[in-house]
Amino acid sequence: MPRVSVIMGVHNSGAKVERAIVSILDQSFTDFEFIICDDGSTDDTGLRLASLAEDDPRIKLLRHKYNRGLAPTLNACLREASGAYIARMDDDDWSHPDRFEKQVAFLDAHPEYAIVGTSRNVFDKNGIWGTRVSSSEPSKLQIFRGRTFLHPSVMMRRAALQEVGGYTTGKLTERVEDFDLWCKLYSKGYVGYNLPDVLIDYYEARDSYKKRKYRYRLNEFRLKRQWAQVLGIPLQQQFYAYRPLIVGLFPAAWVRRYHEQKYRKPSERNQ
Repeated sequence: MPRVSVIMGVHNSGAKVERAIVSILDQSFTDFEFIICDDGSTDDTGLRLASLAEDDPRIKLLRHKYNRGLAPTLNACLREASGAYIARMDDDDWSHPDRFEKQVAFLDAHPEYAIVGTSRNVFDKNGIWGTRVSSSEPSKLQIFRGRTFLHPSVMMRRAALQEVGGYTTGKLTERVEDFDLWCKLYSKGYVGYNLPDVLIDYYEARDSYKKRKYRYRLNEFRLKRQWAQVLGIPLQQQFYAYRPLIVGLFPAAWVRRYHEQKYRKPSERNQ
């Protein structure tokens, strides 16, 4: 039985998925299974996955006939997982070779934590354009305010995920299934930690915020209103539920400026 089960959903990923998969297969920590679910791809993704799986027995392929979305896809992977730890990965990111080694060592040494995330570089088609370093244990309030974990960077205890029923499916949590998962875990008394080590390169176009449909912002607002009550968020802090709605109304140039400021490279921060 492997120590770690890596879960990843894939949809029409083309060539980029190979780089993501190879970054997992090349980890210095090798005791893992890699469960990949092709979520109804209509391009050559399935052929690429099959070719990679032929070369490495740690890869286990699943397939949805139709596109079902990220949460149902990850739940399908979780049902097949046997590792004590669950690691996430996305099909357009790149994990540094020592990522799993450091996360497993942290969870082994700190049984009080159910989640361990990492810091990250941020890149687009032109290369790395920023870095975000986090080193802390997010509180319930910080989770509510959006200072959480980078979803594809986390490693979690499978027992904790099983207790909360995995990912919530449905339209309300679409595109915010990770926020909902953190809230479910924290509501049950689980907590997590973000490592200061930059262990993943995360794909994010500089104008990605403009592509987020307003209906997803409405869903995030409604979900935060619900979780505010469950988590016992003080009334004076509940205005953060309105943040996604307000940001969606700002001029694109303002949001992009803030976005780039947030992810400035370390060498640029004091300039």
